[in-house]
Amino acid sequence: MSALGDEAPGWNRRRLLAVVLGMALVVVSGLAGLIYAVHGAVASSGTSRDDDGVAVAVDSLPTGQSRRDAIATAPMLRVSPQDSRGGTPAASPAPTIVVPAATRLGPAEVPTGFDHTTEGAVGQLAAIATTVLQGMSIQQVRAVHEQWSTLGAPAVDEWALMAAVRAFLGSDAGPHIDEPGTEIVTVPSAAQIKGSDGDGWVVACVLLDATVTVVTEARAAYGYCERLQWAESRWVIAPGTAPASAPSTWPGTDLAAAAGWRTWTTSTEE
Repeated sequence: MSALGDEAPGWNRRRLLAVVLGMALVVVSGLAGLIYAVHGAVASSGTSRDDDGVAVAVDSLPTGQSRRDAIATAPMLRVSPQDSRGGTPAASPAPTIVVPAATRLGPAEVPTGFDHTTEGAVGQLAAIATTVLQGMSIQQVRAVHEQWSTLGAPAVDEWALMAAVRAFLGSDAGPHIDEPGTEIVTVPSAAQIKGSDGDGWVVACVLLDATVTVVTEARAAYGYCERLQWAESRWVIAPGTAPASAPSTWPGTDLAAAAGWRTWTTSTEE
């Protein structure tokens, strides 16, 4: 494992390795099967707020930093690591969210061109996350962070996606990343808007369906939130501490709906 302290700022090492990057990696060696669960969690230094946090009436707060911090730090539904790896399909479909499609390739090879709407912010966040997680490269994480973060956003070494990639590469699964046949695919399955402040700032969350293949295949879900702001005609990661942990729930379940996830559709599907 790379050099993350047992209680590194903004991260809980045990949770980082237990709450699954939204990926389960199965490596078969001879007759023995080794199962590696490498889960990255958005676990901020305020993790205890998820247990004891008191709801804040955000709507009553004026626009500005206090409102934005209240939105970002508001606790979300707590779920177990097992909830990211499977669940019973819901009898009734969850509400949907229509997300615009990317129109071009942006800096650091991240798809972009999303419009100036909260749904556009969701689309941009998913594009950033899928680019990073499918690449699984420290160098690429740094390049994406440099191009897609504003001054005051969490530093690259404290970024949720950097921690996820480091956890994966530092685990026993990491050495297999460059082997022929190894494949990582992340697809957004649901999303939610946690809150907004005007038309240029939002906390967007995406639920990714991640599949890792190394000889055999396994899947898991990964919930991820970020503060985003509209700057220079695109959505970028905004200043402030990382939002509260997003629930990693199996897509299409009652628990996913209870966690606020809305089934992902794109505007081209309408």
